[in-house]
Amino acid sequence: MICHHVVPETKRKGDLMDKEQSGKDTRNEQGAQAKPAGLGLRLVPVDQSDQPVLSNLTTVSMAPGIVFIDFGFVEPNLLAALPRMARLGGKMPERINGKLAVRVALGFDSLAALHQQLGQVVKGLGDAARAASARAASAKKE
Repeated sequence: MICHHVVPETKRKGDLMDKEQSGKDTRNEQGAQAKPAGLGLRLVPVDQSDQPVLSNLTTVSMAPGIVFIDFGFVEPNLLAALPRMARLGGKMPERINGKLAVRVALGFDSLAALHQQLGQVVKGLGDAARAASARAASAKKE
């Protein structure tokens, strides 16, 4: 699986709508630092590739020119029991067996694009959580 950075179609449509509404192309007003044009991309599933894969852990390893991201699954009850065992001084297992759900190989450019996309998602989640906290706090005051 290879990840390429693509500007979402909704953003592209918004840029075009700005031009239509104002009568001028606002995308090129920034001069030489204008953003590159986005590409509408549709990924067509192959076999069962459109089915989500459940993962509760990841590992990352590197090889020359490529990064491997392994998405795996370990029984949640086992993961929850490990901190409890450590706190109580119980014997920790030497090895935990999980299942490799999928391995993704990325070039460094695709890894950088994935990092940027995940950062945007995490920021959006954080913003939503802060907004929900602020709403809850203001509701309590009333």
